Amino acid sequence: MTETPQPTLADDLTLALELADAADAISMARFEALDLIVTTKPDRTPVTDADQAVERAIRTLLAGRRPADGILGEEYGTAGSTTRQWILDPIDGTAGFLRGINIWGTLIALAIDGVPVLGVVSSPALGKRWWAAVGGGAWSADARFPDALPKRLRVSSVEALADASISYGSIQQWDAAGRLDALVSLTRQVWRTRAYGDMWSYMLLAEGHLDIAGEFDLQPYDMAALVPIVQEAGGRFTSVDGRDGPWHGSALASNGRLHQVALAAIATPTA
Repeated sequence: MTETPQPTLADDLTLALELADAADAISMARFEALDLIVTTKPDRTPVTDADQAVERAIRTLLAGRRPADGILGEEYGTAGSTTRQWILDPIDGTAGFLRGINIWGTLIALAIDGVPVLGVVSSPALGKRWWAAVGGGAWSADARFPDALPKRLRVSSVEALADASISYGSIQQWDAAGRLDALVSLTRQVWRTRAYGDMWSYMLLAEGHLDIAGEFDLQPYDMAALVPIVQEAGGRFTSVDGRDGPWHGSALASNGRLHQVALAAIATPTA
């Protein structure tokens, strides 16, 4: 009996982009729909029928194309292997989605032995898509320029905090984590501060428009797809305590040059 060949990373990335196409068709059909169904999950976060439909569609496609792989999704949990695991956030930015704000996207990652090796972030309402696979660079496409070749992403070359532009996500999250004073101190040391939403901060960083982005109260599916994109663009992605990967509940991404100084600036004071 002939064994089925293991898919290459290029095969997996092609599949991930196909999954994003399917997701976009579903999510855009429900964006600003008057009959959008919104409920509240046990953790008090909102979920829409679009979130659920997108994840179901991706799971169905993966069951047919990668039946041996596992899945970790925001809406329907974990199933199957963790050796090769697809990590899904069907709509990152649901709170904005349900209010008609266009900063949201579907996040698709593949992690092998817990390490994200590819990521796709597709934001059809913005007309943008970003993707990366380890060793293959990070790329983006813009629907405004359908005939243009994908653009390779590079983080900024800013080397001093005084010249840096940062995005901090939510003040409430920093406050709840006991790091609000550290955030305020950091904002006084940098050139510009903003609170761009959800996945967009990290994509702006990968494009070189921001230099530091960070936030708390995150799940693996909020971060896994972002990690390869930031890293393949030349940046660094850790928790706010400097641990690699999307498994530690927080994110600090940078252009790499500023990472250590940013970690030091927001570190928890020792007694």
